[in-house]
Amino acid sequence: MQRKIKVLIVEPDKLPYEKIISNTLRDKQQIVDGYIEYVRLLEDDSVVLICNEEGKINGSKYNRDIGYDIIAGTFIIVRENPDDGEDRSLTNEQIEKYKERFNEESIEKTIQKILNIKMHKNAVDL
Repeated sequence: MQRKIKVLIVEPDKLPYEKIISNTLRDKQQIVDGYIEYVRLLEDDSVVLICNEEGKINGSKYNRDIGYDIIAGTFIIVRENPDDGEDRSLTNEQIEKYKERFNEESIEKTIQKILNIKMHKNAVDL
């Protein structure tokens, strides 16, 4: 197991940034502010998102739309080793890909999607 790994951290309303973290459960829980949950992206099975498993029920701010869900709270992107399931450092190519994937435009699209959901819910409640 790699003791330190290079990851991307994605906070609500902020651009992703690289960070070297200890590859421990404790450090990952501190970053996401709670118990961790692994979430897969549909378009790439070489990386996983690590988020707070209670983010939506504990009042965490919505962060990014990943297509089939909206992640609430800060999340971490790591590379997963398919042989042993261990978290690994992202490659430079993955870092650039996910900095672009979760850029300013993704923040705006997520905000718009949340507004559309709220407007639809309000219309249904009438």
